[in-house]
Amino acid sequence: MLGGVVAAFRPPGRRLQSVIQHFAGGVVFAAVAGELLPELMYEAAAIPTIIGFAVGVGLMLGVKKLTEGGPAEGADDDGTRGLVTTVAIDMVIDGLLVGVGFAAGAEAGLVVTIALSLEVLFLVLATAAALVGAGASRGRVLATTAGLTALLLAGAVGGTLAAGALSGGALAGLLAFGVAALLYLVTEELLVEAHETEDTPLATATFFAGFLALLLLEMAL
Repeated sequence: MLGGVVAAFRPPGRRLQSVIQHFAGGVVFAAVAGELLPELMYEAAAIPTIIGFAVGVGLMLGVKKLTEGGPAEGADDDGTRGLVTTVAIDMVIDGLLVGVGFAAGAEAGLVVTIALSLEVLFLVLATAAALVGAGASRGRVLATTAGLTALLLAGAVGGTLAAGALSGGALAGLLAFGVAALLYLVTEELLVEAHETEDTPLATATFFAGFLALLLLEMAL
C-alpha cells in the first residue's frame, strides 16, 4: 500500500521507473532461485512439476492474449492491463506461498514473508509507476494498489487453509506453477516495460542489486 501511495503522490520519472522495474525483476528472480526452486527440487516430483509449470505458462500466455488485443472502439485503455493482470495473479500466488510457508513452520514462514514482502513492495511501485506514466488518475492508482493488496491477503488466507492438504505432488505442482508465473512476470512484463526507456548501466546494475539484496537477506535469516 505504501508503495502505491508514494507512486501516486510523487510519481517517479521514466528513468526511475526503469530502475525500479529492474530492481523488482532482480528480487523476483532471487525469490524463485532462493525459495521456490530448492523446495521444488526437494519434492522431486517430475510429473506434477511438468503439469504445474505447463499450467503456469499456459495461464500467463492466456492472460497476455486476453489483454494484448486492442481495446474496443471508444474504450479507454492505457496499455497497462497486461501488467496489472499479471501482477494480480502474482499477488495471489505470493499470498499462497506465504500461507504454505507458515504451515511448514514459523521460521520458514518468516523468511518467505520477508522475501516476498520486499518483492511485492517493488512490484507495486513498478505497477503504480506504470499507471501514473500512462496517465491514470491518482484515485485509480490507489484503488489498484488496494485491490492488489487485498489479493495478497486473500491468497495468504487461502494458502494457510489449504496447506494441510498440500504435500508431495500437489505441493510440487503449486511451486512449479509459481515459478512459471514469476519468471513470466520478470521476462515478459517488468523487463519489457523497463526497456521501453533507453537502458543505462545504472538501471542494469539495479537488477543484480535486487537479486543480491534478497540473497543476502535470505542468508541473514
